[in-house]
Amino acid sequence: MTQLAIIRHGPTDWNAEGRFQGRADRFLSEEGRLDVASWRLPDDVKTWRVLASPLSRARKTAMLLTGREPDIDPRLIEMDFGEWEGEQLAELRERLGEEMRVNEARGLDFTPPGGESPRMVMDRLRPLLAELAEQNEPCLVIAHKAVIRALYAMATGWDMTADAPEKLKNACLHRFDLSADGSVSVISLNEALT
Repeated sequence: MTQLAIIRHGPTDWNAEGRFQGRADRFLSEEGRLDVASWRLPDDVKTWRVLASPLSRARKTAMLLTGREPDIDPRLIEMDFGEWEGEQLAELRERLGEEMRVNEARGLDFTPPGGESPRMVMDRLRPLLAELAEQNEPCLVIAHKAVIRALYAMATGWDMTADAPEKLKNACLHRFDLSADGSVSVISLNEALT
């Protein structure tokens, strides 16, 4: 088994406003930088390889948290929210009504116009997870909410048609085991970094 620990990037201005960021390259806010500067990694994770999404909010979080330049992997980029990037969920629900309710009920196949679904995120993660399992080197990943949710769904069989069995908190580390056969399992969730 290969261990993978994953953390969501620090807060941005759009996080504070509850907006879908997707592929928009939003920087950490001043508050976000201060938050990340206060986080502390568990001792066993400090020496692990560091991998990050190419988006600046993830790269900067990795640098602030580890003091090292992360390896970048484009497969860790946030879910593409297409036409909904910059939008707020409550506003979309109000504006789109039944159309939005039906789309959300699709779970893993929920797809914003011009974007990708959680299932598509899972599909792009699988080859990366297989590579990491083959390398058999523990890895710390700094990525995004939808990426973490996709990994959690892969590990638990959660179909995203209802709330997650366990809430995945921000400013926390989530640990997974990667098997050589490509399966993923949860070790622990929501280890506080503060």
